[in-house]
Amino acid sequence: MLIDSWMIVVLIVMTLCGAMGGAGLKAYATSRRRIHVLMGLGFYGTGALLNIFLLKFLPLTVVLPANALTYVWTLFIARFAFKENVGTLRWLGVICIMGGLCFLVL
Repeated sequence: MLIDSWMIVVLIVMTLCGAMGGAGLKAYATSRRRIHVLMGLGFYGTGALLNIFLLKFLPLTVVLPANALTYVWTLFIARFAFKENVGTLRWLGVICIMGGLCFLVL
C-alpha cells in the first residue's frame, strides 16, 4: 500500500499533538495554571480526531503503530522544554522507533 505524502504529514501532526497534550498536562502539574490543562486537553483531543480521520484512509496496522512517534516527540519536549535529563538508552530507543516507523510507513 502506498501512503500519500499528505497522510504522512497528518500522521506526524497527530503524534505531535499527542506529545504536546502530555506536555500541557505536565506544565499544569507544576504551574497549576488552567491554560496549561486546557491546552493539554485541546492537543490530546486534536490528536484523537486526527487519528480517527486517518483511520478512514489508512489501515489500523499503520495508524496505531505510528503513534510510537509520540514517544519521540515526548523525549525532545522533555529534554528541551522541561530540561529533563535524557540518557543514552532513551536516545537509542528513539533510533529504534524511527527505524521501525520507516519500515512501517515508507
